[in-house]
Amino acid sequence: KITPVGNPDIAAYSGVVYNGSPVRQAVLNTGIIVFVSVPIAIVAALFIAVAMNSIKPLKGFFQNIFFLPYVTNSIAIGLVFAFMFKGNSNDLLNLGLANQVVSWFGGSPVPWVGVGATYWSAMFVILIHGVWAGLAFKIIVFLSSIQGIDKQYYQAAQIDGASRSKSFRRITVPLISPMIFYILVTSIIGTFKTYSSIVAIINTSGVITTGANGQVNLKTIVFFIYEYLQETGRNGALSEAAAAAIILFLIIMIFTVVQLRVSKKRVHY
Repeated sequence: KITPVGNPDIAAYSGVVYNGSPVRQAVLNTGIIVFVSVPIAIVAALFIAVAMNSIKPLKGFFQNIFFLPYVTNSIAIGLVFAFMFKGNSNDLLNLGLANQVVSWFGGSPVPWVGVGATYWSAMFVILIHGVWAGLAFKIIVFLSSIQGIDKQYYQAAQIDGASRSKSFRRITVPLISPMIFYILVTSIIGTFKTYSSIVAIINTSGVITTGANGQVNLKTIVFFIYEYLQETGRNGALSEAAAAAIILFLIIMIFTVVQLRVSKKRVHY
């Protein structure tokens, strides 16, 4: 354990601490998850929705397939991802699906989230989980919005000789921009509350104790809050949890206000 300058109780309870502050590491982890997974998920969901709108046969089947993650327990999905990415080069008999695919192409199994894992290998799994788990609702919302666009706009674009990509940029995106903005705001708020995926994929402590370079701290802000709420017998624990909750509230509020200001110029109602 790395003891920061300041309160030794914090270091003793939090395990690994980076830059002398568990809160700073929690904010960093949360920020990476938000700013990487949310844009990728929105772009992927939008293109999948456009593709599904163009497919007439089996459209209902594909809608059900993509909607499954939304109705599945998040802990269960996280456990599936933990199983898929398990194993390393020292345990070739218990490789997850991801490492089996790597082995098929002649590569060495990667210690994603187990013994020998690095910060970025574990974060990669969390980001993949965040993107995949968040696709379902986004696809349904985008698909419903696209299906509500009047076909006359596309017919007029075809008459003018506009390509599909130009029709997408000039017709589809502007007309569904309110839904894109709605998904952006709700996705950022939801991702800032990331907690269950860390518990399911990493462990209940949020720390990989057998990482390649020692302990790997992957706790988020909400994880930090829940930890300190459970330490009711320690003086100051509830105050620290409350302070972290206020910080989270202020961060979300600032991002929401910024998005509202930007939407006045970018969103077409």
